[in-house]
Amino acid sequence: MIAADLPFQDGSPIAIGGRGWLAVLGATFLGAALLLTPWLPPAGLVVAFVPAILFVGVPLAGLAAVAGRHWTALFRRYGPKALGQSLLFAILTISASLAVGLAVQQVAPVAANPVAGAIAGFAGADLPAFLARTFIQLIGEEIFTILPLLAVLWFSTHRLGLSRLWGIAVAVAVSTILFSALHLPTYDWNVVQCLGIIGTARLVLTLSYLWTRNLWVSAGAHIMNDWSIFLVAFAGSHLPAGA
Repeated sequence: MIAADLPFQDGSPIAIGGRGWLAVLGATFLGAALLLTPWLPPAGLVVAFVPAILFVGVPLAGLAAVAGRHWTALFRRYGPKALGQSLLFAILTISASLAVGLAVQQVAPVAANPVAGAIAGFAGADLPAFLARTFIQLIGEEIFTILPLLAVLWFSTHRLGLSRLWGIAVAVAVSTILFSALHLPTYDWNVVQCLGIIGTARLVLTLSYLWTRNLWVSAGAHIMNDWSIFLVAFAGSHLPAGA
């Protein structure tokens, strides 16, 4: 059954209490702050990777501090089947976000993704370096979504007394809003766009985790989705005119 064995919910592989979840959430939001806040000088390729690495590492370190070696329960084996699941959910994510994007454009202005403009100026090793950094960051975005989802689910079922189904619904709603809010600076604080288009993509990606209980699957789908956008933007800006 979907989400029947989500980690840290029923004492498996280990129980996390209220204080533990607060610590995990604190580490998660600290990692996001280190990513979004310009606290390092823009000097060199290695420095550019630091915020993305901390975005992944700080929340996982917080989870490890609370759950010990069981922090790995977020992840499962990533073989050919999981790769196929990532590809399937990537296609679903692209299709859903395109459909909702077309609908949103009919009723509200939509901000352009500034990454597309930056990619147009890439040369040499810029694209591989950018893809490598975003590979790390997109894993971080999955962690930023799934850890709050698990925390809210625990709170909804253990403290509010909601059923598992309602707890999942509340957890998905809260984590989707958090993920959408993370993208507000990128899209010129366009709330409608972030909740509508980005939120729709997030729902599909979250479903991939709930279905497989494997963060590698949702991260893989996320990477495939975003990289397809980046590569199309790069090709469109670097192909000769008329090609």
